[in-house]
Amino acid sequence: MRLRALLENDALGLRLLGGEDELDRSVRGVMTTDLRDPSRYLSGGELVLTGLAWRRDAADSEPFVRILAGAGVAGLAAGEAELGDIPGDLVEACRQHRLPLFAVNETVAFATITEYVVRQVSGERAGDLAAVVDRHRRLMTSGPAGGGPEVVLDLLTSDLDLRAWVLSPTGRQIAGAGTPLPGPLGAALAGHHLAATRTGRRGPHRAAVAGTTYSLFPIRNTGRGAVPAARDVRESVLSDWLLAVEADASDWPAARLDLLQGVTQLIAVERDRRDAARTVRRRLAQEVLELVQAGAAPAEIAARLRVAAPVLLPGLGVAPQWQVVVARVDWSAAGQGAAVGDIASGPVAQALLEEILVDPAVSGPDSADRIAVAHTGEEAIALVPLPALTTVAAESGEGASSDAARAGVEDADALDADPGLHADALLASVREPLSAGLADDGRLTLGVSAAVHSAEGLRGALEEARHARRVAAARPGRVCAAGHHELASHVLLLPFVPDDVRRAFTARLLDPLRDYDRRHRAELIETLEAFLDCDGSWTRCAARLHLHVNTLRYRVGRIEQLTGRDLSRLEDKLDFFLALRMS
Repeated sequence: MRLRALLENDALGLRLLGGEDELDRSVRGVMTTDLRDPSRYLSGGELVLTGLAWRRDAADSEPFVRILAGAGVAGLAAGEAELGDIPGDLVEACRQHRLPLFAVNETVAFATITEYVVRQVSGERAGDLAAVVDRHRRLMTSGPAGGGPEVVLDLLTSDLDLRAWVLSPTGRQIAGAGTPLPGPLGAALAGHHLAATRTGRRGPHRAAVAGTTYSLFPIRNTGRGAVPAARDVRESVLSDWLLAVEADASDWPAARLDLLQGVTQLIAVERDRRDAARTVRRRLAQEVLELVQAGAAPAEIAARLRVAAPVLLPGLGVAPQWQVVVARVDWSAAGQGAAVGDIASGPVAQALLEEILVDPAVSGPDSADRIAVAHTGEEAIALVPLPALTTVAAESGEGASSDAARAGVEDADALDADPGLHADALLASVREPLSAGLADDGRLTLGVSAAVHSAEGLRGALEEARHARRVAAARPGRVCAAGHHELASHVLLLPFVPDDVRRAFTARLLDPLRDYDRRHRAELIETLEAFLDCDGSWTRCAARLHLHVNTLRYRVGRIEQLTGRDLSRLEDKLDFFLALRMS
C-alpha cells in the first residue's frame, strides 16, 4: 500500500505534518515502538507508530529520526496522547531527513492503524493468500464465538499447510492447531526465543529441537493497553508471546514472511483486547495491597476481599483462603540499552508473576482469570485465592500430587498436608526458559506465604512472603524461590550474615581443627560433624564412624582442647553447628 492511503481513511484520524512529496512510498508493514534505537527490529518499509515516550527533550528527536531514515522506514506516526501537539523539533527532524510524519489523534488506538495496515499490505502483496488473513481478522474481531487465536492457527494449517502454536514467554501453550505441543518442547522453544531476543537479533528466530526445525516469531502488544512500549528489551522480553511455526522460514519469500508477520500482529491485537480484562484484577489487588500496607482495619480489608472474591472466584459462594506471592526482577549493569535504574522492574515482575501462577497444564489465554497481581516499587505481589486452585484440581483429577511431580518432590503426601502453592513447584516448569530470558544480567526471586483464612492474616502473609523472597535472593542462581516453611529454620538467618563475619567466626572455631587434621590426619572435622548429627550420642556417633567409644572420647577431648569449647554445653554445640553450616 502507499502512504497516501492512510490519509484517505478518516477513521484512522491521521494528520500529515510533513513529507507531502514522499506519500507514494510503499508500506510493507507496521511497528509500534518507544525505544530510542529500534533499528534491530526494522527491516525497511515499515510505518512506525510511537507514543513519544522515548523523547525526554528536544535533542532526542534528530537521533531517533536519523535511525528510522537509515533503516529505510516508510513513515512515522506520532501519537498526541502523551505530549499533546507533536513537538516542533520532531517535525523539523523529519523534514531534514525527508521522513513523512503523521499525527495520530489521541482518540485513535494504534491497534486500529496496525490492523488497517496489515489488512491492506496483505491484500496488495500476498495476492490470494491475503483472503486468509482477512478471514482471520474477521473471525478474531467477532468475539469469543469466532474462536480467537485458535481459529487463526487452524486456518494457517488448512490454507498454508503450517502447524503453529502461540506460546507464553515460559513456553505454556496459549493456542494451537491440532496436537498440543508437549510442555518440555514449549519450554525449550521459549528458551531459544528469549535467548535470541536478548542478543538483539531480529526475528523470526530459527530453533532446532529434537530433529525438527521451528521458526519463532515475536508477538508484541501493538495497542496502548496494559504494557507501554518498552525503552529497553528487558522491559518486554519476559512478557511477550511468540508464534512457533514448524517450518524453516530462513528461505521463505518476502511475501510469506510478511504474511506471517501480519498474523502475529493480528494475534497481538487479540491479546491486547484480552489483556484489558486483567486491569480489573490488577486494580482489585492494588486496592487490597494498599489497605494492608497502610494498616487498615481488618473489617475494611475484609469488605474489599468480599468485592474481589466474586471476580476471582466466579460461582463460588464461600469465603476463600488466600496466599500471598512476592516476586522481584533485578537487573545488573551488564545489559545494554537503558540504564539499570531506568528499567521499570515492577511491571516486568507483575506480568511475569501473572504467567508463573498459571497452572502449566492449563492452556489458553483465559486460564489466568483468577489471579490478581499488583506491583509496588520493584516488587510484584499476587493475591491468590486457594479455592480456585483446589476446584480446578478436583475437576482435572489433579492435586498436590501433580504439584509434587512438577517440583520433583517424591513425597506427595507431604504436599497434601500443606495445600496451595509451593515455591519449588511454581518454578519447576519455567526455570529453564526464564533463565534464558534473564541471561547474564537478570535475576528473578520469589517468595510464597502460608495460607491465611481471614483479612487479619494478610499483613503477616505479605511480610512472610517478602521474608521468603529475601531468603531466595541470598541463594545462587538466576531463578530462585523460597516458601514459608523455610522461615522456621536457622537457614533463614545464615544467608544474611556478612561475609567478613562468616569468615572470622568459622576461622576462630574451625581453623585450629583443620590445621591439626592436616598435620596428623586426625579427622577431627569429620568427627565433629558426626557428633553433632548424632545429637551428642556417644554410642551412635562411635557406630557411625566405626570407632571405639574411648577413641571417640579422645577425639572430642582434642577438639575441646584446641578450641577452648565444651561440647557438653548447648551454646558451644550451637556455635560449632553454625560454623560448619557457614563454611
